Amino acid sequence: MNNYAKAYIIYFNFAAVKQGFVISIILLAVLIGFSFSKTPQKVTKEKLGEMLFFDPILSEDSSVSCASCHKPQFAFADTAAFSTGVHGKLATRNTPSAMNVASREALFWDGRATTLEQQALGPIENPNEMNLPLAEAIKRLNRSKKYRHLFFSIFKSVPNEKYLAEAISAYERTLETGSTPNDRWLNDEPNGMNEQQVRGRDIFRVKAKCFECHFTPDFTNDKFRSIGLFNGRQLNDSGRYHITKDPADIGKMKVPGLRNVAVTAPYMHNGQFKTLREVIDYYDNPHAILPDGMYRDSILSEPLHLTEQEKQDLEAFLHALTDDRFTKR
Repeated sequence: MNNYAKAYIIYFNFAAVKQGFVISIILLAVLIGFSFSKTPQKVTKEKLGEMLFFDPILSEDSSVSCASCHKPQFAFADTAAFSTGVHGKLATRNTPSAMNVASREALFWDGRATTLEQQALGPIENPNEMNLPLAEAIKRLNRSKKYRHLFFSIFKSVPNEKYLAEAISAYERTLETGSTPNDRWLNDEPNGMNEQQVRGRDIFRVKAKCFECHFTPDFTNDKFRSIGLFNGRQLNDSGRYHITKDPADIGKMKVPGLRNVAVTAPYMHNGQFKTLREVIDYYDNPHAILPDGMYRDSILSEPLHLTEQEKQDLEAFLHALTDDRFTKR
């Protein structure tokens, strides 16, 4: 074999080795990329809160979760006047929406919680809802390898009450909505309100007096009002008075926000009105519908005298407060 042939063989072998090396590198990169793509994303505090919100582990018999009453498809409210808790027990008040609560100054109908962290733990111990002592809830979470790992990776701590409240409230703070026809109309964007909804907005702000209580971006002033649903009979809910013991608060309930109100029926703390039209009819002339109402706010001292068209326009505006996620299904 001459020198030229030897040189060619050496070159060929080197090229083959080089090509094999390159292929190996490519395959390694593909495998590494595949491995990275399969690596779970780091669980955030908000994601942990979401897991807990939907997990029945926090109820006495592991039958209900926060989401059992705060149903996502109904703006995290319920379609029943009173939600069903463990052992078929009924809640004592209508389930309010858990959306758009990040800026609220008081939570629950009677305002007994002043932070989302306080609110997040309340239903767990409530005997008619989840009926689980917090101490037992924490024991359960600590017995769970999954939750021990997640709490430690996020909080550098095993599960405890403080971080349980932090996680759930962090998730609730993500449940904000702002893609409604009303929002687009205010921002001069396409697909805003139609003419009827704009007329309804004017009625809402002036003749119907809704704006007296329902303002700010979430349509609530975070105050407490009595609209005449309290009648003084046995077991009738006296609302804010339960917390303050101030006679001036008898019958007062927290003014709810109105974002997504069209999908959160039934209405009021006792769920007695099944439709928005029933609510509008009541506010138009509350004395005619509930003549025995006590401690009714002075703003409702006289009928509104809304016409049929004005009632329809007002209802159309309330529908314009619905986020796109609930209308584009």
